[in-house]
Amino acid sequence: MKEFWIKSFIAVTPCILAQCNPAERDTIQSDRPNILIAIGDDISWQHMGAYGCTWVKTPGFDRVAKDGIIFRNAYTPNAKSSPSRACLLTGRNSWQLEEAANHVPFFPVKFTTFMEALGNNGYYAGFTAKGWAPGVAIDSAGNPRKLTGLAFNAKKIKPPTEGISNSDYSGNFEEFLNAKDPSLPFCFWYGAHEPHRRYQFGSGVSLGGKSPEDIEKVPDFWPDNDTVRNDMLDYAFEIEHFDSHLEKMLALLEERGELDNTIIIVTGDNGMPFPRVKGQSYEYSNHMPLAIMWGKGIKNPGRTVFDYVSFIDIAPTLLDACGITLEESGMQPLEGKSLLNIFKTRRSGLVDKSRDFVLIGKERHDVGRPDDAGYPVRGIVKEGYLYLINYKPNRWPSGDPETGYLDCDASPVKTLILNMNRMHQSPFYWNLSFGKRPDEELYNISSDPECMINLAADQGYYPLKQKLRGQMLQNLREQEDPRILGNGDIFDNYPYSSETVRDFYNRYMKGVISRKSAGWVDSTDFEE
Repeated sequence: MKEFWIKSFIAVTPCILAQCNPAERDTIQSDRPNILIAIGDDISWQHMGAYGCTWVKTPGFDRVAKDGIIFRNAYTPNAKSSPSRACLLTGRNSWQLEEAANHVPFFPVKFTTFMEALGNNGYYAGFTAKGWAPGVAIDSAGNPRKLTGLAFNAKKIKPPTEGISNSDYSGNFEEFLNAKDPSLPFCFWYGAHEPHRRYQFGSGVSLGGKSPEDIEKVPDFWPDNDTVRNDMLDYAFEIEHFDSHLEKMLALLEERGELDNTIIIVTGDNGMPFPRVKGQSYEYSNHMPLAIMWGKGIKNPGRTVFDYVSFIDIAPTLLDACGITLEESGMQPLEGKSLLNIFKTRRSGLVDKSRDFVLIGKERHDVGRPDDAGYPVRGIVKEGYLYLINYKPNRWPSGDPETGYLDCDASPVKTLILNMNRMHQSPFYWNLSFGKRPDEELYNISSDPECMINLAADQGYYPLKQKLRGQMLQNLREQEDPRILGNGDIFDNYPYSSETVRDFYNRYMKGVISRKSAGWVDSTDFEE
């Protein structure tokens, strides 16, 4: 009987743990990998040491890259917290996720996350700090869902600055491991709050021991001065806090003998919280850091892979690695593709020729337009180029001026650019971050990663533009994107899940909400 159950378990499903006695369960579980996902809140891909950045120190990320694989072309489909995390958790692009395409939505009942799937198939699943958020996720009976497992947030620290969370991330991971049945594999989501704003200005210098001269280059879409450089160093200091807890988690796994059989994925959810980055659709917005380590499952560690990969590839990779079929997972069909073939080869560089593009886009993010309207974009990254369609170019891309461009976080850099424009010093930086955009954009991101030179109107690039446009639209039609099928306005009609932000523009313009009562906006953001 024992032999029958083990053979059936392995051949049919790795999920039915309740039907095995403890000895059988321990044998089966020993071959299933653990999973640790570390996701920083707002990190652009360039700002990890393993990518060559010298002014941000990330030994944790760098170790994962050295002992695993570092991906040079990893992208989120949507550069904002809620939709980006939804893509990662479901294996589907944001335009395939109904309400979850938007920021601060109600998460649709029909979409199961891979962490829910793992929890339903024999894994102990939990998280600390920020899971899927912001938004509301309830089941059909109105009960809260655990999209990233059980919460572990009891342990606290004294944070080094007022802008850093008091959550003891690594301490909470240890509590999670202590609470786990030793016979079960685990999946843990470490969702740091850093480097999300706000920052303590000057902390990178005063506490991080940094100097404004450490930064090799300020992006061309911002002025280069001490205000900008200090803001960037404060951002760096918070990335380092995120990474320090990752280091402690790696050490904890090593001490417990679990490191070699744990898939460790380290990334961010979207680009840095600065103008023209977070919430937009450029290289700094959607291009993500990604390193994956798995001692037992990745051949020839230390490789650099240039294949285009997307957040939607994470869910199928983990189901594949854990031996869980789509039917067993209870998830909707996955758009992403498993990365296991990349793990199993010894090759670096371009590994899988089919991974030659990724799709990106957005619908409605933060508040600030009449009737809660969004700024819909679709794009494709292929062969070193980024092509974008802005479907509503008459709208303000970062939110309306009168409500403070609220799809851009308040920051010293934002205030500086707005003040420069108010004082008529230069409209250049304001136009790049807050001005209206043409209906098409095309950038050579190999030579112009800051997306400064729009080639869309250059006739010499017309054949390339049409090629990218055609491939993008064909793929979006196949994915049944409502925006392409003529029903794109449905995204504007989905309500925000928070009463605080719902219909913000209209209530603000009527005087129902004041700048002071809004609380979470900065008075310097408003155009008079």
